[in-house]
This record gives sequence, C-alpha cells and structure tokens, in this order.
Amino acid sequence: MSFNSLGLSEALLRAINKKGYSSPSPIQEKAIPPILEGRDVLASAQTGTGKTAGFTLPLLQILSQGAIQRRRPVRALILTPTRELAAQIFDNVKDYSSFLDLKSAVIFGGVNQNPQVSKLRQGVDVLVATPGRLLDLCNQGLLSLNKVELFVLDEADRMLDMGFVRDIEKVIKLIPAKRQNLMFSATFSKEIKKLAHGILNHPVMVEATPENTTVEVIKQKVIRVDKAKKTELIIKLITEGKWKQVLVFTRTKHGANNLTKKMMAGGITAAAIHGNKSQGARTKALSGFKDGSIRVMVATDIAARGLDIPLLPHVINFEIPNIPEDYVHRIGRTGRAGASGEAMSLVSPDETTFLRDIQKLIGMTIPSELLEGFEPDPNASTEPIKRQQQSRSGSGRSGGKRNSDRAPKNGSEKRKTKKRRY
Repeated sequence: MSFNSLGLSEALLRAINKKGYSSPSPIQEKAIPPILEGRDVLASAQTGTGKTAGFTLPLLQILSQGAIQRRRPVRALILTPTRELAAQIFDNVKDYSSFLDLKSAVIFGGVNQNPQVSKLRQGVDVLVATPGRLLDLCNQGLLSLNKVELFVLDEADRMLDMGFVRDIEKVIKLIPAKRQNLMFSATFSKEIKKLAHGILNHPVMVEATPENTTVEVIKQKVIRVDKAKKTELIIKLITEGKWKQVLVFTRTKHGANNLTKKMMAGGITAAAIHGNKSQGARTKALSGFKDGSIRVMVATDIAARGLDIPLLPHVINFEIPNIPEDYVHRIGRTGRAGASGEAMSLVSPDETTFLRDIQKLIGMTIPSELLEGFEPDPNASTEPIKRQQQSRSGSGRSGGKRNSDRAPKNGSEKRKTKKRRY
C-alpha cells in the first residue's frame, strides 16, 4: 500500500515524499482512514511504529480543510508526557505541514514561558504540550482551549504511570465537549480502557506492533556481576569494546549522576539525563550524544521515554528495572527500523527477582554469563534491594510505583500533588 491510497491531500503527500517515506507503517495504514472519517480512535502502538505520523497526518488534513480563522485559536491539542517527546512531535507537525497554511507551537516546562506565550499570541492552529505548562498558562489566562476541535492524548500509558490523570481530567474540562479524540498507548490495559471510556466517543480500536518484535531483533544478554564491581565492569566493556552511542539506564537520578562522574573519571565522555536536569542541559546532552561528541548517555526511565535516537547500537541496563514493562521500553531504544542492536543487563544478586519477572513478561530466558574477576559472591542475598532498605529503615514504599524521578517544586511549575518532572 502507498500513502496515495489513504486519502491524504497532495500537500501532505509532497511533505511525506520530502521526508523520504514511500509506504505507510501498519499503524498508519490502520489509523489514518478512520481519523479522516472523523471517528474517535483508540490505538495501541509502541514507540518506533510510526504512530506520530499516524495521528499527525490526518489531523493536519482535517484542519486544512476547515476555514482558517483570522486570530488562529488552538484547534488541535496534542498532549504528551515529556518535553523531549513534545519537541519531537512538534518537529513532525512542522515537517508535515510545510506545504499547508497552518501554524503550530510547542509548550513545556523547565524553560522560560515568555517565548512560548509570545508564540501563542501570534495565533496557533496546532499546539503540542505537556500537562503542567499547559495548565499553568491556562490558569494564568494566557491560553484558551475553547476552540479545540481535535484532542490527541499520546503515550497514555506513560501519562498514567507519571501521575498525570488529574491533569488530564482538568484539560478535558477546558476543551469543548464536541470534538474528535485520538488516544495512543503502548498497551490496552484495564486502566487505559477506563481512561478512554471517559474521553472517547464510540472509538475505533486499532492495534499494530513493529514488524519485528523486540525479542527477534535485539540481541539480549545478562552478565551476572558483583554489585560493587558494576561500575568497573561497564567502563571495561565500553572502553575495550570501543563502543560509541551507548545508552545506559539506572533506576535513580542520583545513580545516573554518580555513574556519569565515574565514567568521566575513567576517560569516557558521558552525560546524565533525568528530571532534575534543565531543558537546556537535556537538549545539549542529546545533541552531543547524537553527533558523537558524547559516547555514553546515562538516563532514568522517565527521562528516556520518547527519545528518538536512530540506529542506536548499544543499550546497557546498569540496573535492571523493578517494573518488567520498563525493560521492554528500555531495550526498544535499540534495534529500531529493522536494524540490529544489543541490550546488555548487569544483574547483581539482589536483582534476581526483577530479572525473573522480566523473563516471565517477555516469555524467554535471557542468556547469561559470568566474566572472570567480576563474579558475584555466591552467598550474597538475592532479596530485592528495595525490600532490604525497607527492612533496615522500617519505612519506604512497596510495590511497583517508581518515585525515583520526581522533581522539586519550583516557580510556575508548582503542583498541589507530587508528580515526576517532565
């Protein structure tokens, strides 16, 4: 199938051709026609499946067919959880609307709001936003959403995970009841369906997975290692392997900062990216990582969500996640667009339970090995580290909720309820 057969306008086909695409991905093929028909859509699609174009292209066509108003009120709102993802979606909107008379803008926290407000005052047809900054500007009377015709909720599962449910509910109250709704999520969980029920009107459900699954494309490996020797091992692997563009995951912001400092001391150019980093620092780190001036980027799960790094060859789990689904999201950063990739996990004895849960989720036993000089103590406890800490301190949170990437409250980004910085 070609894009021509989906009913897209000549202006959009020119933009698609300019980006070098010839045929739609499965999610684009399934989602674009019902969206063009004006239907609400609930779509399950993971990052890397082409889902952004799946909603951006038909959204732009619908808007371009309507009358352009002189003051250009916001007619389409795309809500997404993280700054990086918002910026990437905005880039797609700009690229695909290059031959259309439509204006777009992106707003997110962590940066001065004045340039964003100035852009909004000039008139915007399509607005890409993160929840906190969107509500801040609305509360200040600097933004109105009463003319929104299309509402897109992207990465809905991550929205729930990051604690944005109440913010989503507030946004819904600010936009017209009569509108077209599109919701995209990596999963159709019970929570997602409940959220969809309150937003979507008789939706068409579409589902698409990458042509190759994570397990098929990515070479996965576990190295059993003594916890105290993890840093020495990862520096050895990256140095001796002469690896470049290595994305390393830790569970906490403190862990990311600490590992980055040790890598720099070991002669490896590295940068940390997490919720406490300013937007400027995050953008600079990502830019350096992409152009090769930074070999290693150390990230937390929340900060890495939505990062678009093509042909990333190596992902290392310095600490494996305590939420199995996050493992799939992490290693999905490599092996994209049909390319091969390697995902390596350094697993200490106290992470044994986490590894078991991950293997159960993906339905396979990941090959493991030992490296001489880095073997774990055979008598080390296999009790999960979180439980060990709780038993020692007599406090702490249990279960799967992450609290490692929350941000301090500051300035106009203060929220009444605690949530992770986006």
